[in-house]
Amino acid sequence: MDTHIKVAAWLRIIYSGMGLLVAFFVLFLFGGISWLVGGSGDPDAAHAVPIIHLVGAAIAAFLGITALPGLITGWGLLTFQPWARILDIVLSALDLFHIPVGTALGAYSIWVMLNPETVELFESGRRPSRYPTHF
Repeated sequence: MDTHIKVAAWLRIIYSGMGLLVAFFVLFLFGGISWLVGGSGDPDAAHAVPIIHLVGAAIAAFLGITALPGLITGWGLLTFQPWARILDIVLSALDLFHIPVGTALGAYSIWVMLNPETVELFESGRRPSRYPTHF
């Protein structure tokens, strides 16, 4: 089951990393729009540039802040931290509403985190060994 945990962790990290990429894209998009508006030569348009910057920065900050819990949770799952399992269940429940990718990630992650083997693995406090015990 530890392989499923690692897969769920990496999927969580990749999904949150994509959220950070979208935040950077929004930041650059609004920067480009404000550059175009400011360079148009219209004095009235120059008053809109700070507002465009503020709106773009606010949207990018919101997207970036919402992506951080997923990155932290993914790291916690990879290191088998007990709090990461609970946080991943919460994030996965919220991801169910992000159709279709978030729904697939959320359903898979909930299945993995609620599996009895996973619960025992996280509650025991021991990390899985790389090889079976008979080696």
